[in-house]
Parts: sequence; C-alpha cells; structure tokens
Amino acid sequence: MTPVALRFQVGARTLAAVRRQLVRVALSLDDVLAGRVPELPDGAGDGYLVTSLPQALAGQVDGAGFIALVRQRYTRFYTDLTIGHDGWLAGLSGSARSTLKRKTRKAEAAGMTIHAYRTAEAFAAFHPLARAVSTTTYQEKLLDAGLPDDAASVAHLSALAAADGLRAWLLLIGGVPAAYLCCTAQGTALRYDHVGHDPAWSDLSPGTVLHAAAMRDLFADRFARFDFTEGEGQHKRQFATDGVACVDLLLLRPTLANRATLAALAGFDGAMAWAKRAARHPRVAALAKRVRR
Repeated sequence: MTPVALRFQVGARTLAAVRRQLVRVALSLDDVLAGRVPELPDGAGDGYLVTSLPQALAGQVDGAGFIALVRQRYTRFYTDLTIGHDGWLAGLSGSARSTLKRKTRKAEAAGMTIHAYRTAEAFAAFHPLARAVSTTTYQEKLLDAGLPDDAASVAHLSALAAADGLRAWLLLIGGVPAAYLCCTAQGTALRYDHVGHDPAWSDLSPGTVLHAAAMRDLFADRFARFDFTEGEGQHKRQFATDGVACVDLLLLRPTLANRATLAALAGFDGAMAWAKRAARHPRVAALAKRVRR
C-alpha cells in the first residue's frame, strides 16, 4: 500500500491532485493477453488502483464494498517480436518507413552513435549519461517520470541487469548524450519503462531514431514481445503490431471523503472527454488554428 496521487490532469500538466493510500494492482502484458481477472489482495487502505485491466473484464473484478470509477481507457500496445525485423518493417506504412530512413540518415550526418547496455557493469556506465538527458525531458519536469536516481531504484535496475532482465540504449550526437531508452523484463515481454530525449536535439528526432535501432536489436533477443505499457501515443501506435483495449479501474472505500473525491474526478474526466470531442469539430479546430497564429 502506497500513497497514490489521483491527478486532475490536462495533457502533461497536473492542475491538482488528491492523495489516497491505495494498493496498486498492475497487470503484466502476459496477464492481459491471457485474460486473467486479478484478485485484490487484503490490506487496502483507501482502496485499489487496478491498471491495464482488459476492458472486457472490467465487470468481473470482485470490488464488493468499494465504489468503482474507470479513470482511463486506452489501448495497451505491444510489438510481436517473433515476426522478425523484416516482418515488422513490412507492417509499417510506406510513409513511416521512408520517414525512419530519412530521420536516421539526418542523425547519422550529425555524428550519431548508438550504444547498447545489458550487464550490471554496463548499466553503471549508462546511468549517469542517461540521467544527464533525463533532467532535460518533459517526462521528468512535468510527469515526475524520469530515469530514477534514488539509491534503491538504481540498485534494483542494476540487479535486473545482473540477472539479464534489463536492456538499455543511449544515442549520442558528436559524443553528447541526446536520447536514452531503459527497459526491463516482465515475463515474456520487455517493458517500455524509461525514455526521453534532450529537447535541444529535437530537430534530429533522436528518440524515434534510437527506438528504431533498439527494435532491430530486440528481434534478435530472447523476448516474445515489446510492451508499450499503459497509455497511448502516435509513437506507440506506429511501432506496435497489436494492442488490447484496457482501463484503469479505481476502487475506493465508500467514505464521505472518498465519495467526494470520486464525484470530483468523474466530473473532471467527463469535462475533459467533452472538450476533446469538441476540439475535433471542424469549426472549433479552425478557431484554435487561428488563435495559435
């Protein structure tokens, strides 16, 4: 059981947050594909947060005595690594393949080099260089989701590397770190855990170029799938071969404070969903474009 911030969030910006003591029940990709209904452990404080629950199973979780709210709906994307690199490339659109080649050539012309890391010794060399990139990223500045720097997390990642459970890559331009990717094993999959690029190099698309290079390595590795974890994004949709419709399910004890919290979250989430639908209306989109000009 840990304190979890239930965020009122617009894009990457958090407007407010309410903290509750929750047990987080996170389904692995293997769980998701097997259609396993999670069992809720004993000892919940305010309740549970079940993440990556297949949408089709949302009504099967035993949440008796708790109030439920679906906080997010998204596709849990993944790439089938058994199809081979050529098969994966063939599955991309012609435009996507052309764009990858162009971006890679541009980065190479700027002096790009890419290094891969997988042992504990290699991770020790990777971590400070990747941390230098992480401090510049929006993931760390806005989402508190940069590459971990606390002693316990670093020791955990190092132990995973020693057990063949970590893969990491670093892209440098002219010897300067510009992008990193750090992934950990979970079951048969490798997870898209920590990623970022220095915005100073954004014109070279270092994150996309690095991930494309990492994918080439992974098709020759031991994993069955690359797991893009929770959430969506154009990059995930482009590189994935499949996905499962999932939800994040919040279950809270029916106290007065929790009821108020759920009502506020439901109202806010509903307003954000309405705003997204409205933004897609041609007249609203045209107005937004004029405002940006």
